[in-house]
Amino acid sequence: MAGMLRMVFALLKIAVAVVVIAVTLLVVFQAKLVWLPTGAPEVTPSLLRIPYRDVTLTTRDGVALHAWLLPAEEPRGLLVFCHGNGGNIGDRIDSGAELRRLGFTTLLFDYRGYGGNGGSLSEEGTYLDAEAAYDFLAALPPAKPLPIIAFGESLGGAVAIELARRRPLAGLVTESTFTSIADMGAELYPFLPVRWILRIRYASVDKVADVKCPWLLLHSRADDIVPYAHVERLLAAATAAAQAAGRAPPRFAELRGGHNEGGFLVSPDGKAALASFFDSVLR
Repeated sequence: MAGMLRMVFALLKIAVAVVVIAVTLLVVFQAKLVWLPTGAPEVTPSLLRIPYRDVTLTTRDGVALHAWLLPAEEPRGLLVFCHGNGGNIGDRIDSGAELRRLGFTTLLFDYRGYGGNGGSLSEEGTYLDAEAAYDFLAALPPAKPLPIIAFGESLGGAVAIELARRRPLAGLVTESTFTSIADMGAELYPFLPVRWILRIRYASVDKVADVKCPWLLLHSRADDIVPYAHVERLLAAATAAAQAAGRAPPRFAELRGGHNEGGFLVSPDGKAALASFFDSVLR
C-alpha cells in the first residue's frame, strides 16, 4: 500500500512538473505560436504581369511598412488586404490579382516584423498597421471618392474586424477566421489554463456588435486549423447583434479545402458569393 502511494505521488509530481513547464513555455513563447513571419518577399506582382507600386506606410507609432498597391484599371473601390499569421505579401499575389480583377485597387501590406519590416510584433501593433493601410488608401487622390473594403484571412480577419471598429468601412470580408486566440488555445491545449495566461487575445467574437458595415464570412468545413465551429459562433453572434441593432445580418458562404490549400480562390461558390457581396455593397 505504501509503495502504491509513493508511486501515485511520484506520478503526480511528474504531471505537475510537466504542466508547469508547459505553462512556462506558453507564457514565454506564445508570440512565436501566434505570429510566423518570414523575410522580404522573393517575388513581386510582376510575376503575374500585374502592374503595381512599391509604397511605404507609416504607422501612428512611427513604424515603416512595405506594401504593394495594385491599381485596378477602372476601380470601383479600394481594398485593404490583411493577411494571415504566416509568410508575407509575396504569398498573397494570387489573392490580390483576383481582387483587382473584381474592380478593386488593392493594397497588400506586411505587418511590423513581417516581410523585412522593422518594429516589434504585438496585437495592438497589427491593428495600427491596418490603420496605416486604410489611411493610405483614404488619402489617395482619385477622380471621385471610392469606398474602402477590408479583407482579412485567418488572423488577418481578426485584424480586419478591429479595423471595422476604428475606421468607416463600406464592407468587411473575413476568410477562415477564428473567434479568439483563447478559444483556439483552449482547443489545442485543453489541459492548460490558456485563458488565464494569454496576453495575445484577438477576441473577435466579443467585437461583432461594433461591426456596423455589411459583412461576408467565408469558411470551409474541411478547415484543418480553424475549426468550422468558429465561423458558426461568429456568424451567430454577428447575426444576433445585427438584429438587435436593426441592421441587415451578415452573409455567409462555404469554401472548399483546407486552411492553407483552400480559400475563395479555389472555391467557385466562394468566388460567386464574394462578387455578389461586392456588387451589393457598391451598388
